[in-house]
Amino acid sequence: MNRRTVLGSALIGAAASAAGVASAKPAAQSAARASGRTGPLNLITDVEGIKVGQAHDAGVRTGVTVILAEKPATAAVDVRGGGPAGRETDVLRAENLVQEVDAIILSGGSVYGLGSADSVAAWMGMRGRGYGMGGAPGVPPSPIIPTACLYDLANGGNKRWEMEPPYRRLSVQALEAASDRFDLGTAGAGYGAEAGALKGGIGSASAVMASGWTVGAIVAVNSVGSVVAPGGKTFWAAPYEIGDEFGGLGASGLHASAEDWGLSKFGARPRENTTIACIATDVALTRVECQRMAIMAQDGMARAIRPAHAPFDGDTLFCLSTGKKIIDNPALRQVAVAQLGNVAADVLARAVARGVYNATNYEGVTGKTWREL
Repeated sequence: MNRRTVLGSALIGAAASAAGVASAKPAAQSAARASGRTGPLNLITDVEGIKVGQAHDAGVRTGVTVILAEKPATAAVDVRGGGPAGRETDVLRAENLVQEVDAIILSGGSVYGLGSADSVAAWMGMRGRGYGMGGAPGVPPSPIIPTACLYDLANGGNKRWEMEPPYRRLSVQALEAASDRFDLGTAGAGYGAEAGALKGGIGSASAVMASGWTVGAIVAVNSVGSVVAPGGKTFWAAPYEIGDEFGGLGASGLHASAEDWGLSKFGARPRENTTIACIATDVALTRVECQRMAIMAQDGMARAIRPAHAPFDGDTLFCLSTGKKIIDNPALRQVAVAQLGNVAADVLARAVARGVYNATNYEGVTGKTWREL
């Protein structure tokens, strides 16, 4: 038997073992796998150890979303768009010292939104959260707070903030509101977002795997591309929908042409869009395994937005592992990572659709939402 045959047999056997390791009820597992099963809230906070807080300013038409790790979480990032706005993404490279983060921030405001991490760092440092080399008296720790921002500067809100952009204030409000429940649609970092020609927003979803592992996603959808197929209102993410979480229309309305972008942003310009997201799992993963999961999960954007990762977008995705559940069998690790990454891509696609499905117009504005199609 050659090496390829041995490897194939091992992977098949490992996958079968992974599917059956957590439960003595294989029939129930098959049903859950066929229909899909969300966590209790169908939010990223179904992942144990994750809280989310949000705040927005209706006058400015912008907002901030803070994903708070209750304890430092192993993290990674994958950047696919051509015009990203990010902070502390290089700290997550595998060769660098710090492998864990205290929080992730998704924000509006483009480069101005990067300042949202300043006040969160101060807030956490006051409370002893963050990385420190020995904890010398009088020396505050350094919280690790990677941040990604989308462009919402041209959406009609009052951006005449001069020396006082609202993001430091909003990020503290969001942090102090952190909970396991939060609003979808026109909220947080998605408050000022536009998804192609439709009102964008913040979306979230979760999935509980047959193994008992949980995967969640949160996303602020501000894409050049369209989230619905041309000529109707069927979400590109329809094949991955669980129940009727974003309308229950099914996938029969899907059709594609390579050059038909449907309800996208015509006349798009670089750095004026961007979909930013974070996925999380309760499975204990290494920094490198989180990176692979992030790379695979980015496919969720491509499943839900057409086109995705364009030169006009700054698409950025973070991955968190809270480490609550251990993979006991080392032989299963890479199969488990593949399973987690594939589930994460589906969960992210669902979260994208849920963000647009739940979006509402600004006061006095009509005709921009999915429900008005």
